[in-house]
Amino acid sequence: MVFGFLSRLFPFLVWLPRSNLTTLRGDLSAGLTTGVMLIPQAMAYALLAGLPPVMGLYAATVPLLVYALLGTSRQLSVGPVAMASLLVAAGIHELLPPETTDVSAIVALALVLTLVAGGCQLILAVTRMGGLVNLLSHPVVSGFTGAAAIIIGTSQLRHLFGFDVPRGRSVVNSLRDIGANLDQTVPPQMAVGLLAIALLVALKRFAPRLPAALITVSLGVAASWVLDLEGAGVAVLGEVPAGLPVPRWPEFGVDDLRAALPMGLAIGLIGFMESISSAKTFARQNRYDISPTQELVALGAANIASATFGGYTVGGALSRTAVNAAAGAKTPLANVFTAGVIALTLAFLTPVFYFLPTPVLAAIILVAVAGLLDLQEWVYLWRAKRDDLGLLVITFAATLFGTIELGIVIGVVASLLWLVYTSTRPEIAILGRIDGTRSYRCVDHFPHAITSRRVLILRMDAQFFFGNVSYLKDTLYRRLDEAGDAVALVLDASSMNALDSTAAETYAELVRELRRQQVEIFISHVKGSVLRVMAETGIVDLLGDGHIFYEVDDAVQAALRHRDAVEAGVALEEEEFGPSDPVD
Repeated sequence: MVFGFLSRLFPFLVWLPRSNLTTLRGDLSAGLTTGVMLIPQAMAYALLAGLPPVMGLYAATVPLLVYALLGTSRQLSVGPVAMASLLVAAGIHELLPPETTDVSAIVALALVLTLVAGGCQLILAVTRMGGLVNLLSHPVVSGFTGAAAIIIGTSQLRHLFGFDVPRGRSVVNSLRDIGANLDQTVPPQMAVGLLAIALLVALKRFAPRLPAALITVSLGVAASWVLDLEGAGVAVLGEVPAGLPVPRWPEFGVDDLRAALPMGLAIGLIGFMESISSAKTFARQNRYDISPTQELVALGAANIASATFGGYTVGGALSRTAVNAAAGAKTPLANVFTAGVIALTLAFLTPVFYFLPTPVLAAIILVAVAGLLDLQEWVYLWRAKRDDLGLLVITFAATLFGTIELGIVIGVVASLLWLVYTSTRPEIAILGRIDGTRSYRCVDHFPHAITSRRVLILRMDAQFFFGNVSYLKDTLYRRLDEAGDAVALVLDASSMNALDSTAAETYAELVRELRRQQVEIFISHVKGSVLRVMAETGIVDLLGDGHIFYEVDDAVQAALRHRDAVEAGVALEEEEFGPSDPVD
């Protein structure tokens, strides 16, 4: 029992003893490959967050070791990611005055945001509330990431053009500023950036197995050193501190935590959503299970470790995870080898990065986020589900023309409002029988389905509850009015999963009102939970014998017999309905 608890909290106790030479070889290959990929990405994403590039390297060391000990995904590659970097940048802009240039203040705030994000993830794990990420529906995420891609891309244009653009402004204002200052463009810097983009795209297209980012960075450093690009006006990275990160608890107060909480929670949720999506993808491919709660623990601890060792927010990246898996990762030990590559870089190679042109890092970001704007998703939703497209567009516009937090909040609120709207105004389908069968289908989708004279057959595609009773009742009466002389109403309850007390009272009232109008209700496919409520509230007795059936066709046949009795002049109290199907 003790080992079971410890193995759930520390999954490495399970996978480490099972490691062998084969898995070790695969993890080593994957760790080296991913590490080579992560070096330029980590610095580029830190630059995107408005932080010193070395913080990206710090975030790719100890946090990876922590995740390896606590994580349940065998392939997830942890480290700095584009989306979290953008959120950190947004948080810094929101919480610090726009004119702030003090790097120490910016770094201190980034550490607090990372600490809060990690703390929120741990709290969500302890309270089992990781399901909050389900509020971020796929259309909301697509709209948010699409707008984020444009925001990220716009933020990097200043590194390509070579002149400063005020940070924190809207995309429209940033593009307007760039357009107004095109005469200040530094041609050599623009040329370096465009060449880097072209090289990255070409390598990705024609040599996808090669480390495109590292090759581009290496060539950029070599060209900068040989051609003295800094002397030609091209901005370079400058001095990058050497040495491994040392632990230091961030300095903050209660007011700092309170101010950072909203954005920290957003960073934690978005980071977890991106990570768990990537982890689940490769867990399915490799046929093993992951624990979302334990993933929250691992990511939360990794973020707290990152803040403690001078890094910033980390998460799982889908693109790096794909590379990690393709390179042979079999266990989380691959993250340990990746961290080793970054540690060696910090110890011995940071002087080389002095000559790295900043437009090269901007190019890496631009190419990496280009795929976030998925226009094919827009086209697909236009064809398949336009209400989802509406949610996507709302989130996209709110994020692009408002703020990052506003986009997330509006997207979630719009999703919830749409859920409420659709649940209170469900579809009520008119059914007809498919010729030669006992199957009944919606006449809108099966126009050749056969309807019955003076018998209306309906299916309510929702639970019957207080929020939609008025709409359902009004719709039933409207359908009956359209039918004209109906004497029987057959309800297919196969889609009705619940019946609350308000709905039960309305249902009984409906039975009585229709009976006074000489319309009988017959019902089929009643689920056990609904049937129990109907029995306890007296609806079963009110309907009487011969009104509840397992199959739609049986209910229709009873309704047809009732129609014939009505047309023969038989009074309702004299009519023989026969038995209902057995009620459990």
